Amino acid sequence: MASLSSKNVWGKIVLYLKEHKKISLYVACGDITDVKIDNNKLFIKTSDDFLISVLEDGKKELENALRWQGLNLEVEIVKFESIDQMRDKDILKLSKLFGDKLILE
Repeated sequence: MASLSSKNVWGKIVLYLKEHKKISLYVACGDITDVKIDNNKLFIKTSDDFLISVLEDGKKELENALRWQGLNLEVEIVKFESIDQMRDKDILKLSKLFGDKLILE
């Protein structure tokens, strides 16, 4: 499994979705670039809650796209916090602590 290119596999998944007219899933997957293959799993990472929802709903179709390539991998969707999300969370904590005294520039 180590010789598999996750980017190549992902590109073929996106192509499969387009060819099979799974448009909403195709559009959702089009911007995703953070994918990795490890331990017979395809890990798809995103920080977008909407994308996670679309990916979860389309998980079966993603696995079909893998089988179309002759691969028997499980799909795992991984949520991570983006830098913007972490910053917003920190600002919220600080504003609760300091209230009107907090000045952001």
